[in-house]
Amino acid sequence: MTDINDVQTYMEKKVGVGTSFDVGFREIILLKQKVQLYYLTGLCDTAIIVELLKKLTAINDEESNKTELPAIIKNRLVHQQVEKVDKFNDAITQLLSGLIVIFIDGQELAYVVDVRSYPGRSPKEPDTEKVVRGARDGYTENIIENTGLTRRRVRDERLRNEIIQVGQRSKTDICISYIQDIADDGLIKTIKKELKKIDIDGLAMADKTIEEYLVKQGVNPFPLVRYTERPDVAAVHLFEGHVLIMVDTSPSMIITPTTFFHHVQHAEEYRQSPTVGTFIRWIRFVGILASIFLLPFWFILAVEPRLLPEALQFIGPNEVGNIPLIVQLILADVGIEFLRMAAIHTPTPLSTAMGLIAAVLIGQIAIDVGLFSAEVILYVAISAIGSFATPSYELSVANKISRVFLLIAAAIFGVKGLLISFSLYIILLARTKSLNTPYLWPFLPFNGKALLQILFRFSVPMSKQRPSIVHPKNNYKQS
Repeated sequence: MTDINDVQTYMEKKVGVGTSFDVGFREIILLKQKVQLYYLTGLCDTAIIVELLKKLTAINDEESNKTELPAIIKNRLVHQQVEKVDKFNDAITQLLSGLIVIFIDGQELAYVVDVRSYPGRSPKEPDTEKVVRGARDGYTENIIENTGLTRRRVRDERLRNEIIQVGQRSKTDICISYIQDIADDGLIKTIKKELKKIDIDGLAMADKTIEEYLVKQGVNPFPLVRYTERPDVAAVHLFEGHVLIMVDTSPSMIITPTTFFHHVQHAEEYRQSPTVGTFIRWIRFVGILASIFLLPFWFILAVEPRLLPEALQFIGPNEVGNIPLIVQLILADVGIEFLRMAAIHTPTPLSTAMGLIAAVLIGQIAIDVGLFSAEVILYVAISAIGSFATPSYELSVANKISRVFLLIAAAIFGVKGLLISFSLYIILLARTKSLNTPYLWPFLPFNGKALLQILFRFSVPMSKQRPSIVHPKNNYKQS
């Protein structure tokens, strides 16, 4: 439609101009023609809009050729990002994304100017990925800032940031990032195909919703993608050949594809010398293994003391307590989860007091009254610390679920139950795939060189090859 009054009527009906207070509208007369500006007050930079209005209203004093008004207006839009749109749906989508849309009476096209200024916080170090040495910036909820933080570390002309919109109502911006001559074309094609197939009203939960559509996890509790809020970690994975998925309104980047061993590494290992990094990694591995197997294994030794050599006869509870040992372990494990959830929902000034109450009062009193034995509290605490030492929160929760099943199997079927449940645990991991990537690689299928890279932190000059599991076009990092 070319009549500006029809445009206004359509915008009032479609977008809510005059009804929604945050939908801004301004009409000005330029060379005796009506020009209308539409914008969202909460997503635009007011100073830029005012400057644009000054430049446009100056046309009446400096120009006289009415027939060239569209070209004159385009030249007066003093902004680096101006484009034409000729479809109303495109114009409305841009408007709702925070851009300003300018309609000219009698013209079938509109100009769109990117004046977005999203509300949000400044980049700061993410709480879940802190390091002793290293950068203190982290991703935010602003997708524009996030691509800038990545570009700052990957100044390669072959870095591609492709943007699509998902959600019939939310129209959420999603950016697919990869390095063109490294990332596998098949992987990129698969991700784009899966994202374009998403048919949903909106992405209120942002990246988590995308993950569930992308990997189709089902009831498998183990994380099939890796999240990071650190630009340096994201850049490392881009150089290896991974593909990043950024979702607007989320500070977490999705890294694909990933394996089990991607979730047990941390940036701190690469901020220290190779020897120190290897030491930290091994300690972390011990903690992760303890978070899964310590409680079931100790329970078996406690109820089957004949399995212990004479030198280890001290293992096991000195006092059994008033309730069965397996019930004590389950209750104590659930109690730790209560404390974790309470810590998340408790204001920071009160969380320390809550921890003291839980540790000193509840724990000690529970032992004194015979509800728990001291050994149960000890081993449950060690197991919980191992969970906290797991870099991936998603993996730590999946490991807790696995631990409970191992405990229950050991309690019901004894040693045989523990061995069978452990075998089922390994089989589940071996059968799991993330975007056609074996979850236990490089252990299954076996790759000796890659497994050494997992077990030991090698110096950067010695780590010349990219991981083969992502099928990079370019296998060597120095080329």
